[in-house]
Amino acid sequence: MKRRDFIKGAGVASAATAAAVSFPKPALSQGIKQIKMVTTWPKNFPGLGTTASRLANRITSMSGGSLTVKVFAANELVPAFESFDAVSSGTADMYHAAEYYWQGKSKAFNFFAAVPYGLTATEQSAWINHGGGQQLWDEVGKQFGIKSFMAGNTGVQMGGWFNKEVNSLEDYKGLKIRMPGLGGEVLRRIGAAAVSLPGGEIFPALQSGAIDATEWVGPWNDLAFGFYKVTKYYYYPGFHEPGTTLSSSMNLKTWEGLSSEHKAIVQAAMSAENDVALAEFNARNNGALTTLINKHKVKVRKFSNGVMNAIGKASGEVVAEAGASDKITGKVYDSFRNFRKESIAWSKLSDQAYWEARLLPFKYGK
Repeated sequence: MKRRDFIKGAGVASAATAAAVSFPKPALSQGIKQIKMVTTWPKNFPGLGTTASRLANRITSMSGGSLTVKVFAANELVPAFESFDAVSSGTADMYHAAEYYWQGKSKAFNFFAAVPYGLTATEQSAWINHGGGQQLWDEVGKQFGIKSFMAGNTGVQMGGWFNKEVNSLEDYKGLKIRMPGLGGEVLRRIGAAAVSLPGGEIFPALQSGAIDATEWVGPWNDLAFGFYKVTKYYYYPGFHEPGTTLSSSMNLKTWEGLSSEHKAIVQAAMSAENDVALAEFNARNNGALTTLINKHKVKVRKFSNGVMNAIGKASGEVVAEAGASDKITGKVYDSFRNFRKESIAWSKLSDQAYWEARLLPFKYGK
């Protein structure tokens, strides 16, 4: 080889090497894993859609981008209520939702979101993390090829928006109301016509008269949806969702294919978001309630003890029937019921006693 040709060839090789260094390698060759997350929430909706996005960003950031999560809001990739099937089948990798949407798959899913007169947010977290709930959730999810986590909580929800006052059970007769999960079944039991609608369809249905009432979440989310524009009666408390867990579930094969480091990152991100989301709901509901009352003249009403007692009785029947629907749901129900009994005994001496004491008419500061 002539010296001139050698130098020329070396120059080409050097340029090729420099190019290889200068231009990034394809994502797959760098070990970057792309994760598609579908949700049941409208895009960027406060507290629900934003929680899903924050979780995705948290996983992506914590992994240094080696686990990149892209969020698809309801109807962007699949319709809201098809999120479960998309993840179960592997069309998507994970979803962000509330598990009671999947009660048609198994009644057991209700217990990992909220059941009427069930556990509060802190009690739900205690049961799932330390009372055997997660192990049962894994057992239920395995049947459908998913691995589930707590990924947020709304706290106790409001009773809902009504186009008329509710003073007795008779006022529920024939009432067309949006309420999913076992709460909807309870209302059917007392004579209402309960339906389940995705979040984005609620306001048009209420505005058109297709439904007479709706529950959603609480002041922060309800203000964002503008329910005050079409109805003024806002009732509490929400018997149906005393502390609703928001969940994020991953396709089981996708989960099992992650490295131990990525699994640890996902678990830590889920746990962090569960705490942050609950704190955000509690913080934002305060100001939103003030706005609804003072600016929009919403009439806040409390359900009577008579109504709540009758609904409580129906709730006990509906939840017990769900627990008897199949063997695995029975296991979940027994665990949940026992934990609920213990939680009530403790909360009477702790949270409930403190809340009552805080309402005493003493002067606090200036």
